[in-house]
Amino acid sequence: MVIGTSDTALADGAVEAAVAPPANPFLLALGERVRTLRSRRGMTRKAVARAADVSERHLANLEYGTGNASVLVLLQVAQALQCSLAEMLGDVTTSSPEWLLIRELLAHRNEADLRRAHGHLVDMFGEPGNVQARQCRLALIGLRGAGKTTLGQRLADDLGFPFIELSREIEQFAGCQISEIHNLYGASAYRRYERRALEEAIQIYPEVVIATPGGLVSDAANFNLLLSHCTTVWLQADPADHMARVAQQGDLRPMAASREAMEDLKRILEGRSAFYSKADLQFNTSAYGVDEAFLALREQVHQLLQLKT
Repeated sequence: MVIGTSDTALADGAVEAAVAPPANPFLLALGERVRTLRSRRGMTRKAVARAADVSERHLANLEYGTGNASVLVLLQVAQALQCSLAEMLGDVTTSSPEWLLIRELLAHRNEADLRRAHGHLVDMFGEPGNVQARQCRLALIGLRGAGKTTLGQRLADDLGFPFIELSREIEQFAGCQISEIHNLYGASAYRRYERRALEEAIQIYPEVVIATPGGLVSDAANFNLLLSHCTTVWLQADPADHMARVAQQGDLRPMAASREAMEDLKRILEGRSAFYSKADLQFNTSAYGVDEAFLALREQVHQLLQLKT
């Protein structure tokens, strides 16, 4: 099944690192957090190394827990990953007494309790929105190759809504392609363009189907905005289908850039799945052809939005 794609490149420039047993459990845990943050952002090791001004070998050693990096190097890597040094080290909740008290209240809570707490916080501090407005905006989330563009356009036609591919709107604002935004201005600038494009789509269109970039969930502020104003659908696919669909669209970079492309893809999916799963509906496209996928998805969306089929 050939369906549209719109997301950052999946592949990582592979670095063959000799993996020795970690000398210290802290270094192993630190390396795992660095890998998780990198995967969640959808950034290749090469991209992070370049942004942090360190060698890929140095970064690989850090990720595998075999390198004891200096504080300055850790700070550079944290900045490249758009997070605080405290977050990368594993503790962001020590900055004030209130943080410590909140952390104590939430510690060891199960997912259901945390979900309820998050809901209350959204009610108190979240973006203003309402249930009716959310029902009329449908946002498709998921990794590239899931079918957001193809199925999104069909859903929009079926519902009589405008269709927006947010990546194209971001490029309109920036006046250049997304790859150039990252290369010329960096990831932080890209997130600002993404926020601007999302805010405008919400403001202009009371009814709309939005195909979002796969990495939007990596930015908590932008994802909260989306969740507050849109009904969300996570379009899923098996990793092999993701990769095959990207190639069928003529983009061979995930295959050519790294021998570890499939492992990288799986890690990105793993890093983002907890965020994607916040969607109101999950739909796996791997079991269907294009037409069958649309019909099955259409039925579920109509039920979700309480529309007549």
